[in-house]
Amino acid sequence: MQQDQFFNAFTEQTRNFFEPMRKLNGLMLDNMEKMTQFQLESMKRYSQMGTERLRSASDIKSADDMRDFATRQSELMSELSQQMMDDARAMTELSLAFREELEKAFSDVGRQAMEQANVATEQAGNTARSAAASSSGSGKSSSSSNNSRSNKNNS
Repeated sequence: MQQDQFFNAFTEQTRNFFEPMRKLNGLMLDNMEKMTQFQLESMKRYSQMGTERLRSASDIKSADDMRDFATRQSELMSELSQQMMDDARAMTELSLAFREELEKAFSDVGRQAMEQANVATEQAGNTARSAAASSSGSGKSSSSSNNSRSNKNNS
């Protein structure tokens, strides 16, 4: 029976030990997934812009077409730089959100570790007190039986 309790306690301690790592790994994986998705969407947008520019360039047949293409090209460069600024802002927001989640997770892990340490300290104190009580109780009973034997021998 005591072996089962020991095994269950060990299993619980192991689970508690690895739980913070599991949470952190999940958090990192979620963030990596968000970042990858964002980057894929950005790459798709930029690829489409480039492809459209190439199509427009292949449609140039006259000087007027070339002038219109050049005018549109400067407008697109402005749009592209704005899009890149927006993307950089979005990446910064994703990074800040991830940082906040990490800070919260580390705070939770620290709190859990403190609670576990307090519980372990309390359990160790209880175990020590019960061991001291049982050894002082057995010492009293053996000394009282010794006293009764010596009283019989003296009579």
